[in-house]
This record gives sequence, structure tokens and C-alpha cells, in this order.
Amino acid sequence: MWNLKSWHGRFLPHRLAAPERLRHYAAWCNAVEGNTTFYATPAPEAVASWAEQTGPDFRFVLKLPRVLTHERRLVGADAELGAFLDAVAPLGPRAHALWVQLPGSFTPADTATLARFLRTLPRTHRYAVEVRHPGFFTDARAARQLEDALAPVAAEWVPFDTTAFFASPPTSDAEREAWTNKPRMPLRTRALTDRPIVRYLGRDDTARTVEGWQPWVAVVAGWLAEGRSPTVFLHTPDNADAPALARQFHDEVRARVSGLDPLPDPSPTEPATLF
Repeated sequence: MWNLKSWHGRFLPHRLAAPERLRHYAAWCNAVEGNTTFYATPAPEAVASWAEQTGPDFRFVLKLPRVLTHERRLVGADAELGAFLDAVAPLGPRAHALWVQLPGSFTPADTATLARFLRTLPRTHRYAVEVRHPGFFTDARAARQLEDALAPVAAEWVPFDTTAFFASPPTSDAEREAWTNKPRMPLRTRALTDRPIVRYLGRDDTARTVEGWQPWVAVVAGWLAEGRSPTVFLHTPDNADAPALARQFHDEVRARVSGLDPLPDPSPTEPATLF
């Protein structure tokens, strides 16, 4: 996402036209999760606008539509898959990875289905898979089978780190909502490819969010030292400070990795006034 009401006047100018919001977001962060694509395949004019608002190095990690992953469960949706691939084609290299987020009901017993689906995908894209059944994390055999399914197409396993969030009970409405909606996944820090992707959920309290991401600072710095090109997405329950937190995380990694480029300097955004 690149537009949140609480960001206006802080990270985005007030009364900014919708077709300009991504452009201003891209001055804060150089990657975005395409979560809206889960609900519907985007219109061609929308994707063309995304491409126009971002540079060729900007990274979209776009979620496959739920009709593929949750309703058809990766079977018998060739037409829908083709329509989605055609729709995102204008992004070109900006489509960093297509994100296969699977429901918690997709178990290790379904791994063969995932393997068959991945083998049918065109090699014009990179792919990343997020699983939410605990068995993939707690059963070493299931984890190996999943890695074996991902390897032939060089697909990445996307961890969603909620360990810091679930470390203590919620303290706000936003945290209580996330408490009921977000998965409790064991921590995983193993990268399978040269383009690892991490999703991290912190707390309302910035200090606790920063404390919780410290292991990732070391992991990401290590990946960069190995020549990998990671993408990290940082969330909090209300995401009100997410762009600033993402830049702080980047700065902490950059302090450990010489030669890592800084993020772009965002344009100053003045708060709304009465006159």
C-alpha cells in the first residue's frame, strides 16, 4: 500500500490526487507490497499509472489474486492467472516478485499441488511463496519438501515475522484487531535465493518495534554481504509511522554495510493550515 489517511500531511501532501500518491510514496520507500491485487486483478490503466509514477528500480511485490490461491487453491484457474500476468506486464522490471500467499488451511499435505502450480508459471517473473500453516515451520520434513518445491523455479519462501507482536497482549484497538487477524508463525530467517523477502509486524510502541527488528538488522546485513538483494516490509498494527520506520530500519542496516545506498530524500510535506 502507498496511501493511508494518517499519512496525509506527514508523508504525503494534503489533498494529493490519487494518481500522484504512489509517486510521493516512492520518495520515502523504494518497494511496496501489492496487497490490493489479492482482491482483484488491476485495470490496465491503473498498472500503467504505477509504472509511470515509479523508476525502473522500484520494487513491486504483487500478491496473486485470491481466486487463484484461496478459492481455486492453485488448481484450474489458468484464465485468471493469464489475465493477471497480462495486467501486470507494463511494470516490467518493477515487478520484483509475484507473491503467492497461501491460507492457513493449505497444509504440508498440499505441497505437491504447489509444486505443480509453480512449474506451470512463466519464467518471465520471479516468485515468492508465503505459507501460514504451522506444520511447514515445526516439521523439518515438511520444510524440506516445501524448499524442494520452490527450488526448481528459484522461488523464495517469505517469512512473516509476528513474534515481536505476539510477545505480549495487545494494548490498543489496532493491536487487538491485528491480534485476531494476523498469523502466529514461528521465526524463520533462512533465505533460499538471491532475492529474499521479509515481512515484519511490530507494535504501536516504536521502541518495542525497533527492539523486535534487531535480529533482522543482522540477518539483512549478512545477506547483503553475501551478495543477495533483500526486500524488507515493515508493518505496525495501524501503519501510521510505517514509512519513517522503514527508513530507520534501512539506516540501521546501512550503518553495518559499507556502500549501501541511502534511500531517496523525500520532498518536505507541510501540515495543513487554515489559511
